Amino acid sequence: MTTLPPEARATLPKTTGTPLAQAGQPTPIEAHVHIAHAGHHHDDDDGLDDGATPDPHAVRAMLRAAGLRPTRQRVALADLLYARGDRHISAEQLYDEAQVAKVPVSLATIYNTLHQFTEAGLLREVAIDGTKTYFDTNTSDHHHFFIEGENAVYDIPSTSVGIGRLPEPPEGMEIVRVDVVVRLRPKQI
Repeated sequence: MTTLPPEARATLPKTTGTPLAQAGQPTPIEAHVHIAHAGHHHDDDDGLDDGATPDPHAVRAMLRAAGLRPTRQRVALADLLYARGDRHISAEQLYDEAQVAKVPVSLATIYNTLHQFTEAGLLREVAIDGTKTYFDTNTSDHHHFFIEGENAVYDIPSTSVGIGRLPEPPEGMEIVRVDVVVRLRPKQI
């Protein structure tokens, strides 16, 4: 993922956790994966910042708690997704990471798994223009910056965005959440 220049990054508020965690209750991810980061760092020559490796037993427990069977592929993909903390990733990016990590998985399986994780509440889907979809490991209530030309997505805490008025939903419907995507580009000089 492309990073913002340090001066721009310094102006972005940090977001962590999920609504349950903010209320003092651990979510399946925090209770089973984030706590399981026992400092097992591994560094190889693939150029990726691998970060900590979640405990495979904790990953399996997280998947079971979310109602998903912990297959080898799901465990391997969850490891890739959550080992680096909160981030935004496309199916294609996860596929590339799986190939580097030598996880035998097809792109179709990646898409299916990401959608299953989203339906189970382990990921949040972020659609950009209806043509590009990212999956966010931070499932808390927040919004996003999208940097055009770089296809990079960054979190904005919900407290940084004010939404004054929402329309009444149609009869029999309820508003689930409001997603705001603020598009950025470098200043034109």
